[in-house]
Amino acid sequence: MNVEKKPIAAPDNTAVRVALWRALHLEVDQPPHVLDDDIGLKLAAPDAGWRNRPDMSPFTMPFRASILARARFIEDLVEEQVARGVGQYVILGAGLDTFAQRRPETASRLTVFEVDQPGPQAWKRQRLIELGFGIPQWLRLVPVDFEAGDSWWHRLMETGFDSKQPAVVASTGVSMYLTRDAITAMLRQVASLAPGSTLVISFLLPVELADPEVRPGIERAIEGARASGTPFISFFTPAEMLALVHETGFKAAQHVSASTLAQLYFADRTDGLRPPNNAEELVLATT
Repeated sequence: MNVEKKPIAAPDNTAVRVALWRALHLEVDQPPHVLDDDIGLKLAAPDAGWRNRPDMSPFTMPFRASILARARFIEDLVEEQVARGVGQYVILGAGLDTFAQRRPETASRLTVFEVDQPGPQAWKRQRLIELGFGIPQWLRLVPVDFEAGDSWWHRLMETGFDSKQPAVVASTGVSMYLTRDAITAMLRQVASLAPGSTLVISFLLPVELADPEVRPGIERAIEGARASGTPFISFFTPAEMLALVHETGFKAAQHVSASTLAQLYFADRTDGLRPPNNAEELVLATT
């Protein structure tokens, strides 16, 4: 009897867009590059006209810069924490993240846990194998079916995560899709990790606080997310996110603003590439 194979679910539009923005940076933005990533493009394998997509237009340049800034900040943090002896790195909502493939000299000193939905993650596993990267023993792909009520924490433990050892946990581009209760539960779980653990979480500010020149782009993203059935649910001011992080048990936390990231990674640029103020920003918290 022939049994038809179910097609493996491809990554969502947001994950693909992030990968393409990172690749576009290498093609259209002048050096020095904030992040050097063309592997996400190889994974996504878009059609030849991808550069002409509306979401690749110059209009989206500030948002491309924001994606680059947060990725670079997190990877610099991971490097710093590895030097301190931290041996675990958890990426919540990993999408087409390529840290493990681009930075094997650092990643191989860690156990890297990529948490994502089962379908897109099976697709990514297949693509990594097809492209010759494989799945090294220090890379753990952790499928979590959130819609079926799976616990990401339990799945993480099942794949060898040690909650008694410090870790870096990154959650970017995720909080806006979650309820406040879900965010609170996730923060409490991470706050219970071994002392010396670090969380980086991104959050979206209320649209009325965004700089006027990027507000139309954010409104368009909100409309697109709603239309695709994954609406933006949660928005925070920096003060609200810091308060929530402290309430859930972290010892220390700081807001990492877009202007801070711009100073770190874009200060000497003359091409106008710069993350927008008051859009998606970061909080860095420690246990």
